[in-house]
Amino acid sequence: MSRPRRWTLRRTALAALALVTVALTASAAPGSAMTTPAADPVGRAAGADKGWTGTQTFAREFVNFDGSDTTFNNPLTAAPYKMTVHVDHTQNLRGRERVAVSWTGAQQSAGRASDPYGANGMNQEYPVVVLQCRGQGEEVTPETCWTSSVGQRSQVSVSQSAAVWREDEYGTDADKALVGGMSTMPSAEDCPSVDTSGLLATHLTPFIDAKGKVYSACDAAHMPPEAAVDSAFPPAEIAAFSDADGSGSLQFELRTDIENESLGCNQKTPCSIVVVPIAGISCDQASTASTFDMTPVEKACRKTGQFLPGSSNLLGAPDAAVAPVYWWSASNWRNRFEVPVTFGPPPDVCDVLDSRAPTGFYGSELLSQAALQWSPAYCLNKKRFKFQLNQMSDEAGWELMASGGGAAALVSSQHPVNPGADPVGYAPVAATGFAVGYTIDKPGNTGEYGKLRLNARLLAKLMTLSYTGSTFGAQHPGMADNPAGIQADPEFQKLNPHLSTEGSEAGAALLSLSNSSDIIAQLTSYIATDKDAMAFINGKADPWGMKVNPSYKKLSLPRAEWPLLDDFVPAASTQCQQANPQVYFNNVAAPVSTLRKVSDALLDGWPNTQTRCDSDNSTDPPTFKLGRVDRQPYGKRFLLGVVSLGDAARYGLRAAALETKKGSYVGPTDSSLAAALKLSTQKKKYGPFVLDQADVRKSRSAYPGTMVVYTAARLQNLDKADATKVAQFIEVSTTEGQQQGSGNGELPGGFLPIRKTGVTAPYYASAQEVAAAVAAQKAPSAEPTGNPTSGAGTGGGSVAPPPAVPTAPAPSASASPSAVPSAPPAATPMPATQPVGSDLAGGLLPALILIGAVGCAATALIRVGAPFLRGRR
Repeated sequence: MSRPRRWTLRRTALAALALVTVALTASAAPGSAMTTPAADPVGRAAGADKGWTGTQTFAREFVNFDGSDTTFNNPLTAAPYKMTVHVDHTQNLRGRERVAVSWTGAQQSAGRASDPYGANGMNQEYPVVVLQCRGQGEEVTPETCWTSSVGQRSQVSVSQSAAVWREDEYGTDADKALVGGMSTMPSAEDCPSVDTSGLLATHLTPFIDAKGKVYSACDAAHMPPEAAVDSAFPPAEIAAFSDADGSGSLQFELRTDIENESLGCNQKTPCSIVVVPIAGISCDQASTASTFDMTPVEKACRKTGQFLPGSSNLLGAPDAAVAPVYWWSASNWRNRFEVPVTFGPPPDVCDVLDSRAPTGFYGSELLSQAALQWSPAYCLNKKRFKFQLNQMSDEAGWELMASGGGAAALVSSQHPVNPGADPVGYAPVAATGFAVGYTIDKPGNTGEYGKLRLNARLLAKLMTLSYTGSTFGAQHPGMADNPAGIQADPEFQKLNPHLSTEGSEAGAALLSLSNSSDIIAQLTSYIATDKDAMAFINGKADPWGMKVNPSYKKLSLPRAEWPLLDDFVPAASTQCQQANPQVYFNNVAAPVSTLRKVSDALLDGWPNTQTRCDSDNSTDPPTFKLGRVDRQPYGKRFLLGVVSLGDAARYGLRAAALETKKGSYVGPTDSSLAAALKLSTQKKKYGPFVLDQADVRKSRSAYPGTMVVYTAARLQNLDKADATKVAQFIEVSTTEGQQQGSGNGELPGGFLPIRKTGVTAPYYASAQEVAAAVAAQKAPSAEPTGNPTSGAGTGGGSVAPPPAVPTAPAPSASASPSAVPSAPPAATPMPATQPVGSDLAGGLLPALILIGAVGCAATALIRVGAPFLRGRR
């Protein structure tokens, strides 16, 4: 029998070839942490979105034979559970963005699964289930919540003695049916796995997709396509652990209709994060006063767990009544927290809503996350031009701009100007940088590591491919005694104790870029200023006897493009190797063309190592090919890669602290970026600021990966219309574009605002000077402005985040901490566009350089006899 129970809920919403390439590219347009990041991501803490907080009180109850209740309170407090959930940000989310979810006051978890994601997380006791569901408020039901497997939502043909959901005190009569869950159950022909003989119990929790199609979830064939075993993305839903004090935290990945069309979350379709604490099913009235005489299913419902708090479940099955497999059962579902979230518009919104031809700015991927939010502030404002970031190497972007093929380049360092070429100004528009991102699990099923420290010599070892990776790499002459991976390196272990010491191919390389980049120049400059690192590269063994890969011995640094110099092919010991004799260490390094690919690898725990051998036995003889290795299992992940700070903030990636002064390790934060900017100097008017890594080495507070993105444009002979657009971009991006928030036109996490005052004041002033010079298109003075300008500016010695720009507009309504997003100020919504990437651009660099050289030479010759040249585009 069922009877109502009262419950309390309190929620507080607290050049021609290059241009063709770009055009072609434009037309083709979990791994999560179980603990919060060690430090606030750059720019995230100061954002206007303060997230969501809610508190709820609940308890588990058994109804006794005489109608009285036995209440099971929180064992830590001997009172009903009073659980509080906090989500750090909830507005204008993008595909695969991760939010920090934390809670207190939950039941201690027990029998922890080695992998809490998807179906793997079902075999544990008292976890907290976190799901993404379509809808908000009453629209949210178990049928609109996403799971990636049948077993997470349906119980099909199980013994009646194990059907504990049928004993749920709060379940309806339909919920308790022997075969139920849908108003019209599928036929035996449609779902033959469902027993209809009356012997076994079934409960289906169907999934209803965004178009209204119902998937019965009776078996894998009746699940939405994104739930396939070979899905492009690993499960994001999680049965998370609560610690001994009932608290827990994780990074939860949200997906839009681009990643999961069936779930269908987007700007127009509201969705929610649903947090379901598993405190145990409340059981209906007992059939007898004697526990011994109760039916098997009554006994199963009243079980309270067989594992000790904090223990791991290696073999046994948990007590079902306290397991996450019944998150949808009425007792658990009624205790849920629903956190409304909003999403930014689709990546192609500017192309859909603005028919004007875009003006391309070419270059640095460091700006991609800012461009995602800045683009709609241009394309949907008819008083502005249609801005588009076309990602390619800094060098390719520079050559395109210098040769007249593009209005502006986006670069992060000074690039050479050919003799007789137009002068170029560098306007600082974004303060950001790169990081060594990582996904590392701690041994013993204890969560994710969050305090990685690295020095320059360790990075040099990774980049020179001096770890052997496996027995194949150990065959390399001169490397037989080197560790297999960084995990097995005593130097790494000293800095990062208590991690696994088993080396691996994934730990033998740093996933990085295959093309030229100012990021690589900055990273290798950091290595070049370290005596120990350069001594290692020059052939000196480290204190533990490890030696550099001979192929990289005496490699000169810094350099903007990292070469693959090794040519070692190991002796073939398998049919696959005999059929595919390849350079082993090139497949271990397997660099990629964009930083986003590195971020995806870290998100998925999926090394890009290309050493897996697949065979096709249908041919005679069998054929073999090498490809990407499998995703790493949760609990054993170890992956390092170079990422942008914008990506790190958007996707919740961890960033290593890098050694500066001996024994000091600095991670990317607002204050550490500000400290680095303060060390930078501008040697010439209109020129870039230079961060000398030798100065960083003397600091205990400056982050070595700090970089500035400049809008570089010609100060002479630029088409008037383009000059006006470039000047407008510089002015807007350094004023309203520096307003922190997740709204259109605002500055996302991963960036330090450039302000009129404080440590970034010289950068702001320089940007305005360049904007004026670009707009004027007059020959600037070739003389330096005098003494080099320091990044210290007028802000004194403080390295704290600078104050707000007095003239900047207030944060948009979409970035306010209000639980209900306000409408945009303009009648037309201003969604954000995805920056257009070009995987081909890196490969076309030689052609671009050639075009640039020809263009610059032609410009110099034509200028002599063609005064009308100023009118050209």
